[in-house]
This record gives sequence, C-alpha cells and structure tokens, in this order.
Amino acid sequence: MTEAVSRPTLEAVAARAGVSRATVSRVVNGGDGVRAPLAERVRRAVEELGYVPNQAARSLVTRRHDAVAVVVAEPESRVFADPFFALQLRGIGKELTAHDNQLVLLLTEGRADHTRVARYLAGGHVDGALVFSLHLDDPLPGLIRDAGVPTVFGGRPHWSADTGAPDPGVVYVDCDNRGGARAAARHLLDLGRRRVAHLTGALDQTSAVDRLDGYRDAVAEVPGAYDPRLVAEGDFTPAGGERAMRELLARCPDVDAVFAANDLTALGALRVLRESGRRVPEDVAVAGFDDMAPVAEQTDPPLTTVRQDIEGMGRLMARLLLEGLSGGRDRDRTTAGGPGARGKGVILPTTLIRRASA
Repeated sequence: MTEAVSRPTLEAVAARAGVSRATVSRVVNGGDGVRAPLAERVRRAVEELGYVPNQAARSLVTRRHDAVAVVVAEPESRVFADPFFALQLRGIGKELTAHDNQLVLLLTEGRADHTRVARYLAGGHVDGALVFSLHLDDPLPGLIRDAGVPTVFGGRPHWSADTGAPDPGVVYVDCDNRGGARAAARHLLDLGRRRVAHLTGALDQTSAVDRLDGYRDAVAEVPGAYDPRLVAEGDFTPAGGERAMRELLARCPDVDAVFAANDLTALGALRVLRESGRRVPEDVAVAGFDDMAPVAEQTDPPLTTVRQDIEGMGRLMARLLLEGLSGGRDRDRTTAGGPGARGKGVILPTTLIRRASA
C-alpha cells in the first residue's frame, strides 16, 4: 500500500495565481469572461502545481464528459483478429485524442451485451457514440435512439422509418462499396476473364450487399458473363473465404477469376486455389477489397484490391460527432449536401490498386 498523495485544489491554484476560485473554474472549464492576462496567470499556476481538473465536478459545469463510446457490433474474437477494426479504431483514437476526448470501447457478443451497452449509454457516461459493423437484425440502433445519445454510424444504414424511407436524421460515414466492387469486377473482365466469380461478405451487412450489387453491375455489362452459380457466400473472414472458394470450385471448376468481398476473404480463397493446384493469376485471377497493408501486400502473389481509407473513415466519424456535439458547422461540407454526401451520409471514394494477383 502506498500513501495517497494530495492533489492540488482549485483553491491552491487560485492562491498561486492571485485570483478567485470562480475565475480559476471558468478558465479550467473553458468559460468566457476572463481577461487574457488573468487567464494566462491561471494557466501558468495550473502547470506549476500540476493541477488536474476533477472530471466529475467539471462535467457538472460543462455538461460534457469528454468521452465517446465506440460500439463495435462484433465479438472480441473478431475485432482483435481483423486488421480492419484496428485501422478504424486507430483513426477514431487519433481524432478523439487531438480533441482531448477519451475513447470507451464497447463490444457486443450477444443479446445480453446489447442491453448492457444501451444501459451504459443511457446512463450519461459519454457525450456521444460511434457505432459500426451493424447487422440487419441488430437491435442497437433502436436502443441507442431510445437512449438519446448523439451518434454517428460507420457504414450505410439499413433500417428505415415508418414511411419506408431512410431515416433523414441518421449521420453515417461509408465508402463507395458498390462503385469499388464494380471497378474490381470490370478489371477482371478487362483482363479477358469470362467466368468471374464473387465470394461475398456477410449478407446481413450493407457493405456486403453493396459489393455484391457492384459485381452484378459489372458482369451484366458483358453478354453471357452473369451466372448466379458463380456467387458463393462468405462472411468477411479467411475461414469464410476458404469455405466459399471450395464450394465455388466444386460447383464451377472452370472459374477463371474471383472478386472477393474483402482482403481476408481473398486470403482464404488464395489458400484453397493453391491447394487445388491452380496458379494465380495464370489460371485464376484474384481481386479483393479494403487494401489492408498487413494482408494485401503480403499475400502470394500480392493482392490486387480496392483501396478504401479505413483510418480516414474512423477519423471522419469522430470529427462529425465532435462537431455535432460542439454545435459547430461543417466547414468543408462533408455532411448533408456536401460532395459525396447522401442525406446525412458521407460516401468516400475508393481506388483500384493493381498488383500481381490480377
């Protein structure tokens, strides 16, 4: 046991600066009405004494906790194994840190976790929430709406208002999943491949549905290229990619190109193709989606894929939430009505990155 060290108080800072306690409180909590010379004396006293504001007391004054919940609708076994989540969390963390906000990570393993997360958000512990990786039957959006917490979603939302139209109040950030998938499939077709298959992601997520639609857009442009048997369902994991690739080869052994819904799915597909004796890209060309450096640049051969700015998406989600909390206007017009926006959403562009696999 170590003895507790007494922390400097507001009164101590006030005495050091030669001002009232109320003046120190206003400066520390970002209030107005303090002349610049006095505010500077207070800040100097805070630094000299090593004063740290009591967050609970500060929250009573500012009505802010300087904390944001990041809710990932996936079990921890998935979150900590998939570099996509690491990149997005890194972007979110950088933006929150730059604005002196804390990140509170909440994961959902099952229905009981949904209730726990909703109860935590409704308890007033955080100023807002960033939510991503939602599934079609996920109750989180409704629970969060009931909690009354300002929220920005990662990914195009799937739920609708009673009218059947997308909720106009929803703020979200996504990439151009459909356009990126279309570009990848077109690239494979432009290589002269005609049995171009698609290994989907989890089809209870809008990103997977949008990428499937983009693939269908591309193959529909080439007479005879579309064959529903060339679509096999995966789940955005390497194991799901392996299962889908084996299913596909058993059904359509003449496949000569594969567009995988993400890089991890492509990784699983490459393993199965190698086991089956098929050469990449000579026998089967392969393309993915995400361009996650730990995966795409280290596959054998290096993976042609669609790049999305995963870290940048995380930063933008956090920025939009913080701007909303501060009541600030969107200066670069990235919210509703700005370039790339759809309703309250921001759709970021994607780029096809060509490497040796296709």
